[in-house]
Amino acid sequence: MLDGFTLDQLRTFIAAVDEGSFSAAGRRLHRAQSAVSQTISTLEAQLGVTLFDRSGRLPILTQQGQALLAEARTVAGTMDAFRARAKNLAGGLEAELSVVVDVMFPIDVLTEAVSAFQNQFPTTPLRLYVEALGAVLQPVLTGRCAFGIMGTLPIAPANLLTERLLGVRMALVAAPTHPLATHLGPIPISTLAKHIQLVLTDRSDLSAGREFGVISARTWRIADLGAKHAFLLAGLGWGSMPQNVVETDIATGKLVPLIPDSAPPQGFTMTMSAFYPAAAPPGPAGSWLIRRLRQDGQDW
Repeated sequence: MLDGFTLDQLRTFIAAVDEGSFSAAGRRLHRAQSAVSQTISTLEAQLGVTLFDRSGRLPILTQQGQALLAEARTVAGTMDAFRARAKNLAGGLEAELSVVVDVMFPIDVLTEAVSAFQNQFPTTPLRLYVEALGAVLQPVLTGRCAFGIMGTLPIAPANLLTERLLGVRMALVAAPTHPLATHLGPIPISTLAKHIQLVLTDRSDLSAGREFGVISARTWRIADLGAKHAFLLAGLGWGSMPQNVVETDIATGKLVPLIPDSAPPQGFTMTMSAFYPAAAPPGPAGSWLIRRLRQDGQDW
């Protein structure tokens, strides 16, 4: 008999508890008091327990009823979430959102937007990848991710649509113990090229045979931005980093900014854009997240 009770019976039980009487529960549910009383009696018979003591003027929850109330609320709440999720999916909401983000994208902007996404789409799982160069592009091209966020990459095909989000100021830096740190004035490219440059490696094959931002013939290639940061602090080479990542190190003297003689007066800025195939734009959740990233990027 336990398989025979319905969600409506549980809702009626919860309403009677919350409202304090069968008549008040009836008004809440737009039913007659007799219908509420009958529904709860049927539920009691199916469960084999007495949920309410009816000996007084108002029904009083029994110990057995109290013990079952939390589970009843859980079941009813789960079904509400189930129905809401089904309705959203029927309306085109993604069952899951997969996104790949350039390692250079500001983590505080990403965190704030994802926190808001969690509140806006609590039932939509988020799968997030952090990559560099072609490894940002590849998951979108293969359909593994709905959209990506990356800086300018010349190898990106023309059938991608892009939406600008923000600009990331870049800085060339080295440790104060590095030979380049003692150079006075702008540094010639030929001088930079004599020293080991720390660069991020592309974990995909999309940029094979091509270099982006590589000046020195002597390079150490690192797949992780945190490792590159640590190597720079240790004086193992020079390289570019997002300004927001190293600004504290520069202020405290742990890293020294390097100014190439070819640098523009305003410095180097990497434009970060959301991108996706023109034939397969993101759904409601993905589009919302892109808009939120753009908004938070403007504030940032």
